Amino acid sequence: MVTLRSGEIVKGRIIGFSNTEVFVDLGYKSDGIIPVDEFSDDPDFKPETGISIGDEVEVFIVRVNDGEGNVMLSKKKVDSMRSIEMIEEAYKSKIPVTGKVVEVTNGGVIVSVSGVRVFVPASQISERYVRDLSEYLKQTVEIRIIEFNRQRRKVVGSRRALLAETREQMEEQLWSNIEVGRKYTGTVKSLMDFGAFVDIGGVDGLVHVSEMSWTKVKHPSELLKVGDRVEVTVLDFDTEKKRISLSMKKEEDNPWFRVSEKYKAGDIVKGTVVRLVPFGAFIELEKGLDGLVHISQISNVRIAKPGDVLKTGQEVEAKIIEVNEETKKISLSIKEVSPIDPEPAKKEQKAEETLPGETRDENPETAAEEEIPTEHREELSNTIGDVIGSLDENN
Repeated sequence: MVTLRSGEIVKGRIIGFSNTEVFVDLGYKSDGIIPVDEFSDDPDFKPETGISIGDEVEVFIVRVNDGEGNVMLSKKKVDSMRSIEMIEEAYKSKIPVTGKVVEVTNGGVIVSVSGVRVFVPASQISERYVRDLSEYLKQTVEIRIIEFNRQRRKVVGSRRALLAETREQMEEQLWSNIEVGRKYTGTVKSLMDFGAFVDIGGVDGLVHVSEMSWTKVKHPSELLKVGDRVEVTVLDFDTEKKRISLSMKKEEDNPWFRVSEKYKAGDIVKGTVVRLVPFGAFIELEKGLDGLVHISQISNVRIAKPGDVLKTGQEVEAKIIEVNEETKKISLSIKEVSPIDPEPAKKEQKAEETLPGETRDENPETAAEEEIPTEHREELSNTIGDVIGSLDENN
């Protein structure tokens, strides 16, 4: 039979547990009892998943007799004492330690490292400003001890310091291995009007809006949001200026990729008019793939402009005249399938009032022409006889 004293650290073996207590055989006349909240510093600890019958544990003797003959124990105190020594060594050697965020305070978070509460200021939790620290609650984090005072039991840690060191190592490795054409999987860090910055491993590269898709993108937010994981390819880089140009485009997604295998001269295709220009109309055959119908290939009769017979959004059938994969051009003809001729001009009839006894020319255009004088005329109402008579009277 062993002798126990309060304040001692002894070893025992777990013989059972309940939702609130853990029972330990100490070789004493009475079994020891560890309250569950004195077994672990983890607030999410559950005996049924964290304890195994027969495990040996070191415990701190709180009281030999709790008034009912039980020996009250604490495993958490032993862990804390052992952990203090470990943390002091980590502080001296600058070795990172791992713990769980158990509390959020006004100025930062509390990280439990093997039972020792380490304060991590808000400014040291991340390389960026964190508005809501609760997002770290219950997360397991790696930190570096940056301040340690055993007498005052003050321990301060930093996650930011480790992140900065890790980033520097990754950045150095990336610049030593980067090359045009290399593919990376990165994280979208920020969105701008002209593109998106993607972290490809310690370094941010720019994906210009024109390199996000084979189809036109007005703003990066149409395709991306901060935090997205994307695959990118290096287009260009400048080691001195620390700049990297990236592309999200994939060759197999290019509408022109092996287009000559899908579309051949002589094929009849359906498409939608997407743009009218003075010399013709662009027809969308599929998203990102347009063909051109020259103005001479729209109608059997001469038209002044494509808009006379076509409108944007109109669906048409056309025959493929030529496919040029190198120049990315597809020539189409509508008139060889179903020519679109302009409708005959409608003549406008004008209602004209006529006086009694008058006749109205049946052709308004002819009547209009007759009303317009084409030369200067003088109407003479006096006859020659009137003129001679007038002379005799004057004589």
